[in-house]
Amino acid sequence: MTLGAAVVLLLVGLVVAVFVSALGPRGSVVTLAPEPAPVAEDLPGVAAAGAGATIFVHLLGAVQRPGLYELRAGDRGIDAVAAAGGFAETADQSQLNLARPLSDGEQIYVPAIGETPPPGAGTVGGGGGGAGTVAGKVNLNTADLAALDTLPGVGPATAKAIIDWRDANGRFTAVEDLLSVTGIGDKTLAELRDLVTV
Repeated sequence: MTLGAAVVLLLVGLVVAVFVSALGPRGSVVTLAPEPAPVAEDLPGVAAAGAGATIFVHLLGAVQRPGLYELRAGDRGIDAVAAAGGFAETADQSQLNLARPLSDGEQIYVPAIGETPPPGAGTVGGGGGGAGTVAGKVNLNTADLAALDTLPGVGPATAKAIIDWRDANGRFTAVEDLLSVTGIGDKTLAELRDLVTV
């Protein structure tokens, strides 16, 4: 192969390279490492789950589509109602605290206007009986400090201990779980048994 042929071959190669690059994608592909998920703020009533962790909430009553909904840790009452298609026309919205953080496994009953929620039904709190109350009973899984502080034998420190236990361990599954809360013994449990629900 002569020097002239080598130069022609080199020029042809350069032309092909320029032609291919001109037809190729405009710009380069850059792979970025995913950004870490944002950390949820320390909100009262939010379970110690990572940001974006899945929780399940069961909605009943005066909503468009009652049922079980998958939400994210840190979601509020308004998010649960929105997932169910919003309120029904008959919903008594004044009984609900739509800003309250939700807990995994909770059941929320949206009453109709003039209706009293059935015994044991949880609401999103904040109605006439105070946040976390149901039919005169304080719901251990939804009650705030003020509602817990109304109970006999429960002052601000014990109310905070109940919420701290709930945040660390999840929902109360039975009233007897109160015995695991610092400051509550058999005598206090006996006083509270008929005044609280889960």
